[in-house]
Amino acid sequence: MKNIVILGSTGSIGTQTLDIVRALPELFKVIGLSAGYNLTLLKDQIREFQPRMVYCASESHIEGTWTLPEEMASDQDVDLVMVASTGKVGLKSTLAALRNGKSVALSNKEVIVMAGELVIAAAEEGNGIILPVDSEPSAIWQCMRGEGQPVRRLFITASGGPFRSLTLSEKNQVTPEQALRHPTWVMGRKITVDSATLMNKGFEVIESHWLFNMPFEKIEVLVHAQSVIHSMVEFADGSVKAQMGPPDMRLPIQCAMSYPDRVSSGVTPIYNPLAYPSLTFEKLDFDNNPCFPIALEAGQKGGTYPAVLSAADEEAVHAFLKGKINFGTIHELLNDVLDSHEPMFDVSLESILFADEWARDRARQFIARSG
Repeated sequence: MKNIVILGSTGSIGTQTLDIVRALPELFKVIGLSAGYNLTLLKDQIREFQPRMVYCASESHIEGTWTLPEEMASDQDVDLVMVASTGKVGLKSTLAALRNGKSVALSNKEVIVMAGELVIAAAEEGNGIILPVDSEPSAIWQCMRGEGQPVRRLFITASGGPFRSLTLSEKNQVTPEQALRHPTWVMGRKITVDSATLMNKGFEVIESHWLFNMPFEKIEVLVHAQSVIHSMVEFADGSVKAQMGPPDMRLPIQCAMSYPDRVSSGVTPIYNPLAYPSLTFEKLDFDNNPCFPIALEAGQKGGTYPAVLSAADEEAVHAFLKGKINFGTIHELLNDVLDSHEPMFDVSLESILFADEWARDRARQFIARSG
């Protein structure tokens, strides 16, 4: 029995995590739930799972012991922390959990993008374990488990999003509703837009760089429209291992939760090769997906650049979803903010959070001028 805390329990990853708990009550006990603003759903979850610790960003009068997320994540009774939130809100909790030797199922890719150096250091300091939940890093992690051989390359796959066949000028006309219609995955709003811009692939390259200690030049992104092969690892002898399965986030969620075991829950879908008779790959077009090279450059520069990238992207996506900027303006905003940034390379939590706030302010100024 693992005692688990779910940070971001009302979001897409959080609700799917609870699907796994329902299917495997003999393996998991929820002792903490934390959410942002969906108070109605959180109250339903509290009634069902009876956690000892609760938190809601928008409401303090709910049943249970009120506990800040970072305190929840480091509680002595916790075995596993599912970081299912998005953006910087998961950073302090992730660091606290790892420094206290917890296993952290990390879905929040922004946390390791903005502060990868700090996250890895926290895990080393406290002997914490990072269990990737993001589907592509999870696939790499699964391929590397049990392997003691040198890795030559990592291949991260991308569906190409809903606008794979559109030109850059055509993408400028798309609406939020269109951007949220992902062709293969069902995800939260923020990550779905990031998938449409290919920003999420840039994030995953940075994420994989830190998680697997892999140089950027040894990480390649391929467009794979079927979303069946989630990533591949090439070893020194030329052998390539691929992790395959239907595009369903419950697979990597369960894999992280049950580690080091693999279990059958009846919740995760079964892969049928005959349902996917053709698996194709294409080269990623940098020119037609300008957010990807912007992200890649920020990751390679390091320091506070990735934190600025993450914060500016979050502000840009929110503005796009609210109709304040168009789809084609997102990469222009990112360029403006990153080009204006004076980086710090002596990275600390304080410098990361300062860069985050600066980037949000700069992005909001850009959005105001665009309106």
